[in-house]
Amino acid sequence: MRTLKTIFDFYLDASIHVAIAVISMAGVTFHLLGSSSDINLLGFIFFSVVVCYNFIKYGVEAYKYLIVSNSYHKIIQIFSFISFVFAIYFLVHLGREIWVATIVLGVLSAMYAIPFLPRAKNLRNLAGLKIYIVAFVWAGFTVLLPVLDAKMALDWDFAITFVQRMLLVLILILPFEIRDMQWDDKTLRTLPQILGVKNTRRLGVGLTLVFFLLTFLKDQLHQFEVVLRLILAIVLILVLILGKRMQSKYFVMFWVEAIPIFWFCMFWWAEDYF
Repeated sequence: MRTLKTIFDFYLDASIHVAIAVISMAGVTFHLLGSSSDINLLGFIFFSVVVCYNFIKYGVEAYKYLIVSNSYHKIIQIFSFISFVFAIYFLVHLGREIWVATIVLGVLSAMYAIPFLPRAKNLRNLAGLKIYIVAFVWAGFTVLLPVLDAKMALDWDFAITFVQRMLLVLILILPFEIRDMQWDDKTLRTLPQILGVKNTRRLGVGLTLVFFLLTFLKDQLHQFEVVLRLILAIVLILVLILGKRMQSKYFVMFWVEAIPIFWFCMFWWAEDYF
């Protein structure tokens, strides 16, 4: 049991779980486009998310990322460097549009962690801005890149899907914000710090309703999409009202981040019934 727990903790701490959640969102986009998934794009997204998240978590300052004394973190570091090699391998098989979009999203991700000007703050530490940067980058990787890869137009439906994906990520971040409120620096001005826990949950429920209702603004809408978004909205609302369970490490890091995986599985299942 101890060995299984160690493996499970590494699965979470090395950002493998969050990477699977992100490629699940990209998989949903491919389903919505009616396009087959591109293994090169999914491979690139998976390994780049591992690298990006581990860098933010364990090596915001470059010397910390290169010089690690903790043996457990050293293993994660090695895994991250291997992931970086695989990310480059998959990236070279993708088109120029993906490269350009990746550079823009990559610079934004880097600015999230590293201040580029002397005495400047990184985007992560600018009051209230953190979750919007994360939501935009996730939407970029899971909506924009699949659309560019499938050679689809950046039309009205793309815009609606992009906004919905940003809203979904914002909603998924709220349980993390609530859990970390007691440890976050007050200058971060996270939503729970500004609104309080109860109002943050209410905001999450409101965003969930907007997320669902935006579906009806799409020009091309399938019946199964409405049903699956409704199920997802119900799950999100249940998570937001579960109160004290949000304090649990595994509830937030595993179950909340598993919601996009669950959503993708629903799309996969729905193919046989709609």
